Amino acid sequence: MDAQHSDALVVFGVTGDLAYKQIFPALLGLIRDEGLDIPIIGVARAGWSLEKLKARARESVEAHGSADAATVSRLMELLRFVDGDYRDPATFAGLRKELGEARRPLHYFAIPPSMFTVVAEGLAGADCVGEGRVIVEKPFGRNLASSRELDQIIHRYFSEEAIFRIDHFLGKEPVQNVLYTRFANPMFEPIWNRNYVRSIQITVAEAFGVDRRGAFYEEAGAIRDVVQNHLLMVLANLTMDPPTGAEREAVRDEKARVLRAMRPLDPRDTVRGQYIGYRGVPGVAPKSTVETYVAVKLYLDTWRWADVPIYLRTGKSLALSATEIVVEFKRPPRETFGEIVPALSGHMRMRISPDISIGLGLRVKVPGERMVGNDVELILTRHEVDDMPPYQRLLGDAMRGVAELFTRQDLVEAQWRVVDPVLGNVTPVYPYQPGSWGPEEALQLIGCDGPWLNPHATESGAWT
Repeated sequence: MDAQHSDALVVFGVTGDLAYKQIFPALLGLIRDEGLDIPIIGVARAGWSLEKLKARARESVEAHGSADAATVSRLMELLRFVDGDYRDPATFAGLRKELGEARRPLHYFAIPPSMFTVVAEGLAGADCVGEGRVIVEKPFGRNLASSRELDQIIHRYFSEEAIFRIDHFLGKEPVQNVLYTRFANPMFEPIWNRNYVRSIQITVAEAFGVDRRGAFYEEAGAIRDVVQNHLLMVLANLTMDPPTGAEREAVRDEKARVLRAMRPLDPRDTVRGQYIGYRGVPGVAPKSTVETYVAVKLYLDTWRWADVPIYLRTGKSLALSATEIVVEFKRPPRETFGEIVPALSGHMRMRISPDISIGLGLRVKVPGERMVGNDVELILTRHEVDDMPPYQRLLGDAMRGVAELFTRQDLVEAQWRVVDPVLGNVTPVYPYQPGSWGPEEALQLIGCDGPWLNPHATESGAWT
């Protein structure tokens, strides 16, 4: 094992949904692909035994894909469990015993931010920090002020180099591909600016509802859950300047610059929606005004992107699940052939999920004597998503101390500064039908820059 590699993994909140859906499958992949061989210690107040935790882990990996018996068996051998209250020093004394001689543990806080201080103090009091690292899950606070408070708390016990703020979108191969496509292909850079780009749309759509996460969603809402982190980070990848130099922080430095250039959202350019039936979900208030859909218009105050309208939207219970970016190019100042050409004839489309594709919108001549054309889309690349799961990639990087795919506090604060003006009930919440593309009011938001480009279920290159 490398001298900088974590020598133990501690998962607080190991009995929760995050561990079941993401962490256990990621650990199985690390054991299978990288030979991970360190103690994996779960901590929770659940009244569980180690055998019950093993049963939960086995159920998780079997439910999330095929796993060979030998790898599953090795995961079971590495698992440990400490049951106890986070406010009880005995819990951390038990953890210290399970850690043994480990001095570089990676602590995963899969717990509410309100418990971060309690757990961090417990770790320090029981000598469990050592040369360790910590992973914290988004959202990093509830607004700009609370994000700064949370950062101060964590920094009491961990240095900045030891803090890994995880946003699983950053670990997705297709999201990284946005950066690679832009900067590895010289034909895009000359037209990637306000002189040639008319507008940008980014859609993160989910066909499913809140399900059993009603109580969580009442605290979060679509702005905190998706816009503040996922959407703004995808936009940063799309609009940042090329990283300069060979320093490991170069990419994150450029993301920070473009995030700082984003104008704070204006309530007049924000449409919130709530799907009909949300208020009947367990844990949701009967008269809830929490948004399950949001569409926003924003601008970047940079020379590259000045005055280019950018539209972001996300929602639950929409027509289908897909994530797409569409960059619409300006038409020439004069149509050579006298046609009335749709504004969206020239575009670049990047499909991030559920499959991956890159397409260019072009206009080609219709056979015959007349100089008229049709719009087509040239598919540059298309393939199914079959990459390393983001949590596996990110967990492995954190154990090695590699931080490039994690966010930094200055980026987090820049993101909160953008969304702070529209948090809470500063705009109305409009109802929309499940299975639709959100409230009609979103059409008024995009106006003449529209229409909204709704991803196609079959990935045929068309929009609905």
